[in-house]
Amino acid sequence: MRRPNILVIAGHDPSGGAGIQADIESVAAQGAHAATVISLLTCQDTTNVYGVEPVTTDFFARCLDTALADMSFAAIKLGVIASREHVAIIADRLKQLPDVPLIIDPVLVAAGGGTLANDSVGQALRAQLFERATAITPNAREARALCDGDSDLERCGVALSQRTQHVLITGGDEAGPQVINRRYSDGQPGQRYEWPRLDGVFHGSGCTLASAIAAQIALGRDVGDAFEQAQHYTWQTLNRAFAAGRGQRLPARTTAFSS
Repeated sequence: MRRPNILVIAGHDPSGGAGIQADIESVAAQGAHAATVISLLTCQDTTNVYGVEPVTTDFFARCLDTALADMSFAAIKLGVIASREHVAIIADRLKQLPDVPLIIDPVLVAAGGGTLANDSVGQALRAQLFERATAITPNAREARALCDGDSDLERCGVALSQRTQHVLITGGDEAGPQVINRRYSDGQPGQRYEWPRLDGVFHGSGCTLASAIAAQIALGRDVGDAFEQAQHYTWQTLNRAFAAGRGQRLPARTTAFSS
């Protein structure tokens, strides 16, 4: 039995709440396989990020080349990327995979406020990879940062969708009784998805969602269906979230959920 391979490029979170471990669990729960290349190591817990150590550029390129030489991929998911140099390497290697769907979760800041990627990395992603992406999945804070601080999410969504095929702006970090996620395509006004807001603060929800989208697309769903299925799965993981440490709760990604 074969499963579609997803190439995941992201960071390592020792708490297991976000980053590579979240990606592996989320992809596996959809019925796909995650092959991973780590861009950076973090010192973090369920509360915040306290330090970041990028993987050296040469070793990062070697790891990526090794994975690409051995395996075929049905989708690619990017999480936090360490540097502009890493972005350039990824952009170059993606020339070998022109038809493979690319999902970008542009992780710039941790939920606790710690910085994971600096502004130059966000600019490099926007300049070199957004045009290649099938979808990007920023939260509201990241969407505003990618739109040079524009506070209007509708305007941000339309602007970002002119740079890439599809945009899903998540609203978990916004206020309100409902979580409102917004989809934008082809520079058009957004489609809204509304989800009941759950009590508490969660660690790794963005990684969970983006990886589920990548896996759903790899399994043959179109982008609209993948967005819906991945959001349903992610909400269920948050509804059953658990406290692994003293901070934010972690999504229960490894439990099987109905569609």
